[in-house]
Amino acid sequence: MIVIDLDKAKALTKDRLRAERTPLLAAQDVLFQRALESGSDTAAIVAEKQRLRDITSQVDACTTTDELKALSCAIPVVAEVVPEPAPEPEPEGEA
Repeated sequence: MIVIDLDKAKALTKDRLRAERTPLLAAQDVLFQRALESGSDTAAIVAEKQRLRDITSQVDACTTTDELKALSCAIPVVAEVVPEPAPEPEPEGEA
């Protein structure tokens, strides 16, 4: 039987998340500087940087390896459902 050390799995997950967020934080730093230079609002950028910094704290609440695997720095994307256009009726007299 294979026994998984959850504390070790948590440490590995924190390392994975730190590596995953490094380029994301760097990109947010660039956006922050550009926003400052143009006088734009930085609130969303600051919030995203804080979300990325806090991601490793979620690891401590996990109780299974499946929960650890599910953690990611990626922002969940919600697809917008766009209805398909209704088919155009055929002109009368043509068949």
